Amino acid sequence: PAAAPADPAAALAAAVARASARLEELAAGDPELRGMGTTLTALAWDGAGFAVAHIGDSRAYLLRGGDLFQITRDHTMVQALVDGGQLTPDEAANHPRASALVRALQTGGDQRGDQRPDLFRQDAAPGDRYLLCSDGVSGFVPAGAIRDALAEAARPADAVARLIALAGAAGGLDNITCVVADVVTGPPDPAEREPRLLGAAAGGGRGRLARFGRRLRRA
Repeated sequence: PAAAPADPAAALAAAVARASARLEELAAGDPELRGMGTTLTALAWDGAGFAVAHIGDSRAYLLRGGDLFQITRDHTMVQALVDGGQLTPDEAANHPRASALVRALQTGGDQRGDQRPDLFRQDAAPGDRYLLCSDGVSGFVPAGAIRDALAEAARPADAVARLIALAGAAGGLDNITCVVADVVTGPPDPAEREPRLLGAAAGGGRGRLARFGRRLRRA
């Protein structure tokens, strides 16, 4: 990948602020866009690990040693109820308002709510496989099936294709987005340094399927 910024966490925080400002700019030019918003989960590679920025209910997962870990926390009403002991995780998964957000990037002036992302660092190790996905995947594909798809795929792109197929078969037809990255050793491949535009941003439309996998070399 390209050279890491001097402070990846600060760079991610600045990128989130720019995204928020861009949403406001778009809404100011088109009243029909007022109230729109988005979730965001992003990783910035620093050569030995990742800075993570997260807001909303998209997710980041880590597959390490055959075990799957969710490394982000959903900013949803039901997750808050789980944290407070008012719901069990199983009850939350089937709650009718499971996707009701309490934090997101959104337009709306003083009424737009909390837009502060979670910012933290995640150490990486060779053999790690990371997944970023929208709730069109995590809301329709059980954690065990996500683990199996990541563990059994030979390449990141194969894992992405399988996860999208599983989500589509389960009914998650809108906003199915996956990014899978492996941490490996060895010299970098110049072809993997090229930036790629994904999903609706790449196609100019909404609700498109983003398919992307790559390999990250640990320094």
